[in-house]
Amino acid sequence: MARQLALCPVCESALEVSELTCSRCRARIGARFDRCRFCSLPAEHYAFLELFLRCEGNLSAVQKELDLSYPTVRNRFAALLSALGFAADAAAGADAQQAEEERRRSILNALSSGEIGAEEAARALRQE
Repeated sequence: MARQLALCPVCESALEVSELTCSRCRARIGARFDRCRFCSLPAEHYAFLELFLRCEGNLSAVQKELDLSYPTVRNRFAALLSALGFAADAAAGADAQQAEEERRRSILNALSSGEIGAEEAARALRQE
């Protein structure tokens, strides 16, 4: 997957587009151009977005493609929406992420107290 360079390799600050060149006549335009919100997505969100689009927006199809539980796929979708700046969905994504962290913590606590064995804990954690 070809991606644009988003961070400065020297200081890791965000890069901005400052020149456009015509591929045919080689004319150049220099200015300060805005970046689109999709161009600055982290690689994991960008890959999820590509898969989501290939699956025609069907989260169940994404779930099957990634072999993950539906709640995990929904959480990743909520994280993508949050990264794109959709604030209303960001709160839902944060709540879902917090619930997932609590679920994982509960499984690990049950393992450490001896309530469940290592295989059962691993199976429960893989269900995500």
